[in-house]
Amino acid sequence: MSNGPLSSKLFAAAKQYIPGGVNSPVRAFRSVGGEPFFVRRAKGARIWDVDGKDMIDYVGTWGPAILGHAPLPVIEAIHNAAKDGVSFGIPNPYEVEMAKLVCEWVPSVQKVRMCNSGTEATMSCVRLARGFTGRDRIIKFDGCYHGHVDALLVAAGSGALTNGKPDSAGIPASYAGLTTVLPYNDVEALEECFAKVGHEVAAIIVESYPANAGLILPQPGYLNKLREITQKHGALLIFDEVMTGFRLAKGGVQQLENITPDLTAMGKVIGGGLPVGAFGGRADIMDLLAPDGPVYQAGTLSGNPVAMAAGLAQLREMEKQNGYAKLDQLGQIMEDAVLDTLKTTGREYQWYRKGSMFCLFFTDKPVRNLTDAKTSDIPAFRKFFHKCLEDGVYFAPSQFETGFISLAHSPDDLARTAEVVQGALKSL
Repeated sequence: MSNGPLSSKLFAAAKQYIPGGVNSPVRAFRSVGGEPFFVRRAKGARIWDVDGKDMIDYVGTWGPAILGHAPLPVIEAIHNAAKDGVSFGIPNPYEVEMAKLVCEWVPSVQKVRMCNSGTEATMSCVRLARGFTGRDRIIKFDGCYHGHVDALLVAAGSGALTNGKPDSAGIPASYAGLTTVLPYNDVEALEECFAKVGHEVAAIIVESYPANAGLILPQPGYLNKLREITQKHGALLIFDEVMTGFRLAKGGVQQLENITPDLTAMGKVIGGGLPVGAFGGRADIMDLLAPDGPVYQAGTLSGNPVAMAAGLAQLREMEKQNGYAKLDQLGQIMEDAVLDTLKTTGREYQWYRKGSMFCLFFTDKPVRNLTDAKTSDIPAFRKFFHKCLEDGVYFAPSQFETGFISLAHSPDDLARTAEVVQGALKSL
């Protein structure tokens, strides 16, 4: 699919002033080929590009648009808050309301601090874990993305017990060496690692349901194993719920799985579409943060009144509408349609869904970790993506991303999407 003339003109101009022409790499369409389109506006489940083409959107600003785009309660909350000032750098009532709500909704969180992005939230959790335990080593999992934090932007070494290596230029190998990367869903590798270096481990950080390599679900008992092994060795368990928090349930994955991590990183939905992050957990750990403790963390725009007002409005609307149950129903409608389409077209691709999050892997191999995900047929996905886009359905421009359904998606939207998906699969 070729872009309209205005999108092409804008991208040409953007490349002169912005690295790669985009402010976040996945937007560049490098995984699927072609050039990105530019959006003029979004409403409900649809987006309109600058050339007037409308599409059913399953990216949802990468998760936050859980009510759909530009929902009236959120827009009104932003307007009302902004009338009194868009930023103070001084405590405001909205941040207290948000902190109280987070502590009430998320089972493990006794105290919470606001920040400005998921990256800040995970970075702060790691620093806090190291400060609390007095240890340096962090364990993460291959395929789990926790933002562009130096300590976490690390690829797996050559073996399960080797130190990680930088996954980006600009990260010293010695710094990345403090992070060990393990395969997700591999209990044997986890136990072997702790047997060797468990006394050095400050924390495990994990996307409870990894959603940055597609959507990968934990094997039964795996998350419980993470909880048990960290407690046994005096390490902390950090749940990265930036994607899943307030998206799958009021209390996130930890509510669904009945697991209590020590710290949780949050973001996305709690900002109502505005830049936001948060991290929280046990009070004795959180109390180590400055100004009460020795672990420093700060942010000029943290607890921004407009972002807090938007997030509060969105979360209250979700509760008012019994939104999580409705989203699961919509997800089931999509799942039934996709599975039927796969059967009809004779494709044995792997489909995974939890609530309103989903991924179709273009492989016939069950996906339990990043290695499995990489068996996907990328050329086939590229053709599928562009055919869907041409026919008015926008999925993420990468096989290794998760899709999102919102309350604004109607049964008609889902039916039309099923038609488009069937046509795209038949065209391969």
